[in-house]
Amino acid sequence: MLLFSNLKINDNDPIYTQIKNHISDMISKGLIPDKSKLPSTRELSQILKVSRNSVVLAYEELKSDGYIYSVSGKGTFANSKKDVAKSSWCVNWNNLENNYSKTATKMDIIKNEISWKSNLISFKSISPDGSMFDIDELKKSFLNRISLEGDKLLNYGYAQGYKPLIDYLLEYMNKKGVDTSNKDILITNGFTEGLDIILSSFTSPGDYIICENPTHNTTIKIMKALNLNIINVDIDENGLNFNMLEEKLSKYKYKIKFAYITPSYHNPTGIVMSPESRYKFYNLMKKNNIAIIEDGFNEELLYSSSHIFPIASLDNLNNGVLYIGSFSKILFPGLRIGWVLADKNVISKLESVKRCKTIHVSFLDQGILYDYLYNGGFEKYMKKIRKFYGDKFNFAYECAHKYIPNEYILGDGGLHIFVKLKNINCRELLDKCYEKGVIFMPGDIFYVNDYKHDTLRLGFSRLSFDDIEKGIKVIGQCVRDIENPKS
Repeated sequence: MLLFSNLKINDNDPIYTQIKNHISDMISKGLIPDKSKLPSTRELSQILKVSRNSVVLAYEELKSDGYIYSVSGKGTFANSKKDVAKSSWCVNWNNLENNYSKTATKMDIIKNEISWKSNLISFKSISPDGSMFDIDELKKSFLNRISLEGDKLLNYGYAQGYKPLIDYLLEYMNKKGVDTSNKDILITNGFTEGLDIILSSFTSPGDYIICENPTHNTTIKIMKALNLNIINVDIDENGLNFNMLEEKLSKYKYKIKFAYITPSYHNPTGIVMSPESRYKFYNLMKKNNIAIIEDGFNEELLYSSSHIFPIASLDNLNNGVLYIGSFSKILFPGLRIGWVLADKNVISKLESVKRCKTIHVSFLDQGILYDYLYNGGFEKYMKKIRKFYGDKFNFAYECAHKYIPNEYILGDGGLHIFVKLKNINCRELLDKCYEKGVIFMPGDIFYVNDYKHDTLRLGFSRLSFDDIEKGIKVIGQCVRDIENPKS
């Protein structure tokens, strides 16, 4: 037994004393934790090759000193004095914390924004309504995959991902108009890991990246945590400001490494970039040799027209676009499955980085999702939720226009709308709304330079129609109260 490997019985001291001192010393140092079971007297005498009487005597003295105790029928156990805990040790983790952790903590909206409570009408979330999930279909997929592949899904998998799911997604992207003949896919833990792996693989601190302003808060957080210089291009009621984009491209020529863009149901504005603007953006980046990271956020939720092809579809046999896809905002976000579609050489490099970071995404989760997708569950689900969320969007959009005094309201569908107020500070508004049981996502967290304090995002996906109207009425009334304070 390893606990007694260092005990060398000498001829100078009584054997029982040596055993007693060794055990008491181990317990005092915490090397035998409290309530740990000790060998029986017979076992220990055999381990040490000494008389059992010596061990019995050692145990009796240890019991009288309070180091051990016996439980009838169960054995003998350590009763730690915890002497080791008497010495103090306090590491100053604040001094050790690096910039990555500090940035992540500072920008952690879960910790720093008002949290959801059951008595609040919350417009913060843009995650799907779980009551719409077809759980029975998912159960079938789980049982089917387990019966077909069993232990294979529960063992280590491949960093690139589950091959049937990769093949399905390549075909899925094909149907979106993307030529995948020179492309491949890496399965990731959602969008967030996909972006982090790309930027971790192809940028260094101090590199420049251009993106829309406002944009996805998590994207800003990752970029800042990696110490990248973010070049922002404004979005307003007219969409992306191409004049500003061209000015920034000219000013930072040859410095910009990537352009990050969300052309469909942009977070937080909810706007959908027109086909003409996608074409213009792609060719500007191609002309300036700036690789594009396209966020395929919620493309599937286009309610009011036919599908608009992603920017990746313009890349054909080129290799300038890295597309990040995910179903997380519409389907089973708890599975945390996303993908990166890019040139095969790029995916090979990202695969090695993925293997270095998290080895692979759960093969069980990938297998279940593949089965669900392959057997048609997704198509049926999408038909159902397009109308469900489409009706909610139209209602929320109408209510916002009706009840909230505004400069403009943005949104073409999806799970949220974006409101630009008339010089009303969203933080002051949030405090007043919170007092009346309503919260929303303040717009300033989506801006690269932390400005535009007169904007807010309203997510409605998990709210009833009654709560949408009631909550928006409260927001509108609070805006009017700030505009016309009582004397």
